[in-house]
Amino acid sequence: MTTATTTPRAERKRRSSLHRPDRFWGSIFIAPPVLGFALFALAPLLYSFYAAFTHWNGLSAPLFSGLTNFERMIGDELFWTALGNTVFLMLGIPIGLFISLLLALALNRPLPGRAVFRVLYYLPGVSSVAAISILWQWALNGDFGFINQLLSIVGIDGPNWLNEKAWVKPALIIMGVWKGIGFSTLLYLAALQSVPRNLLEAAQLDGAGTIDRFRHVTVPMLRPVTFFLVVTGIIGGAQMFAEINIMTPTGGPEFGSATIVWYIWREGFQNLQLGYATAMSLVLGLMIFLVTAFQFWLNSRNVFTVE
Repeated sequence: MTTATTTPRAERKRRSSLHRPDRFWGSIFIAPPVLGFALFALAPLLYSFYAAFTHWNGLSAPLFSGLTNFERMIGDELFWTALGNTVFLMLGIPIGLFISLLLALALNRPLPGRAVFRVLYYLPGVSSVAAISILWQWALNGDFGFINQLLSIVGIDGPNWLNEKAWVKPALIIMGVWKGIGFSTLLYLAALQSVPRNLLEAAQLDGAGTIDRFRHVTVPMLRPVTFFLVVTGIIGGAQMFAEINIMTPTGGPEFGSATIVWYIWREGFQNLQLGYATAMSLVLGLMIFLVTAFQFWLNSRNVFTVE
């Protein structure tokens, strides 16, 4: 009986000693990303919960100020303007998804040269954000921009896109849709190609036309991809910064293009109000979390089955 109880323990100990080198080298390989995350993400996040309640200019020691930063935020008109601009720019998300779906439907057909078009549509997704912003800054120039030159061909006097409050946000939406359309199209194209053919054939045998098959078979199968694109689009839109800082470095006409992240950067690194900037960052993070959680809740109420 003693041998029967000790033998499994000895066997486990022997196996543990055999796997010890694997665990050691595995720990060595995962140490750099874990340490990088702890030093450059986790530690700043934990410190921000303290810095948000201080007056801190980044040079001297932070001074605890309680809820002063959050009280200031409530009465800060520029904060609410920047937040409103950020939400407005997210109108490009449904526009981009609609165009991406149309392109994916077109590229899913046996058209000549479709491989070339797939590459061309995806190029903006792998290009530098800075390069794209500079390109569109030139294209949207009110005097010699490419877009206004095209409009002049049909007799339209184009606006000064980036210097008029009424046009700066639509211009940024156009640029954002163009920049992200390749990635969305690629995902929609993969989803369309994964739709079971037997479901489409069964619907056709039941008398469903092209529109009915698309509505009742294809669209339900695309819902997971749409959900993913909406969530990532909202998160990315809430963090929009580089495009604003390059194309409208002063926040646009009458602060018309300033996003919340750009305003946080300005207050923190130009005005040296790091305590206030940290407080706004925490509020923004909470907003993103709540919106994302709400999206997941809505997603959980939908069943991705064919109607």
